[in-house]
Amino acid sequence: MSENNSSDIGAFLAGFVIGGLVGAATALILAPQSGEETRAQITAKGQEIRRIGEERVNEYREMAGQAVDDARSRVQDTTSQVQERARIVLDEGKSKVNEAIEKGKDRVAQIKGDVSDETTPAA
Repeated sequence: MSENNSSDIGAFLAGFVIGGLVGAATALILAPQSGEETRAQITAKGQEIRRIGEERVNEYREMAGQAVDDARSRVQDTTSQVQERARIVLDEGKSKVNEAIEKGKDRVAQIKGDVSDETTPAA
């Protein structure tokens, strides 16, 4: 998912820069003004494009940070839920094992009693 977002951002920025360059070139060709005026205009346009690009990068960086925070929060919630479910399953398993142990002890005691009764001489 992050690769898709980064390629979208890269494509947008590339298109933005290329569009700015094409616009600047068109202005140079069609503008009936002196070289000094043209250079000043190109400089101003370049600074504007750079400012807009930096703003967009900051916006996308902030959006990416929010997406990471949201994902981290969801992972933590899911981890907590899984841990709680595992604890419940383990508690149930312990309970069943303890029951089986108690039944086994009772059965062993019963068998010992039966064996004792059989081996005790009759009076």
